Amino acid sequence: MRVVRDVAAVRAAVAGSGRVGLVPTMGAFHEGHLSLIRAAREACDLVVVWLFVNPTQFNEASDLVAYPRDEARDAALAAESGADILFAPDVDTVYPRGFATTVTVSGVADVLEGVQRPGHFAGVATVVAKMLNMVGPQVAYFGAKDAQQVAVVRRMVADLDIPTRIEVLPIVREADGLAMSSRNVRLDPGERRSAAALHRGLVAAKSAVALGERNPAALARGIEAELTAVGIDPEYVAVVDPDTFTPVDTIAGPTLIALAARVGSTRLIDNIEVAP
Repeated sequence: MRVVRDVAAVRAAVAGSGRVGLVPTMGAFHEGHLSLIRAAREACDLVVVWLFVNPTQFNEASDLVAYPRDEARDAALAAESGADILFAPDVDTVYPRGFATTVTVSGVADVLEGVQRPGHFAGVATVVAKMLNMVGPQVAYFGAKDAQQVAVVRRMVADLDIPTRIEVLPIVREADGLAMSSRNVRLDPGERRSAAALHRGLVAAKSAVALGERNPAALARGIEAELTAVGIDPEYVAVVDPDTFTPVDTIAGPTLIALAARVGSTRLIDNIEVAP
């Protein structure tokens, strides 16, 4: 596996390589990231892993500073999982002096995470647009945990006619159901046990739909009860259309239940798809 730092080098590396798969990451690899790399390896001729901690999508400076960084570890794991190129630009490469453009996506980016984290999705959309233009992949691989981010990226790619297919893979979970995240290491043992309630609540809601529940408010109340029982006060529990993230009045087709909550000082998100 090669490590490259600049745009000219990555473009030269992918030129004439056939089907190029790109795995966007901010590092701190866990099994969720590695599952994306392996999927790209199976489907593509060349696999590029993007490694860049994007400062423009962080709302809290302390969160950016605390974000774990270990390029040597991430590079070794990427290579083991089948990556051909690790593209790890620095901030000045991604945002050179005089950089003055921001990509904003209206609608889907204006709710839930867009409200809780103002400016976050503008940072995401801008860096993803740059990344896709730098590498020019035929397909880019994202995880389903960041469902609203996926919806924002899909809207942007469609609106800007970017010729990259967005492939979304299922959430990878711990044994107790907690969605894998680089943030999980911040949980102390008690918080870690409590955090499992996020997935328990979502699974209970999916079971309720399977048994005939169609009322989004009732589903949300059930999840909130599961969380408050272990001392977690959710920021939101939303039952929405998976493409637009607008609230639904009833469960009449494929629907996403998304939630966010702080467990101790650590903010976690999760979601589950349900259908009648």
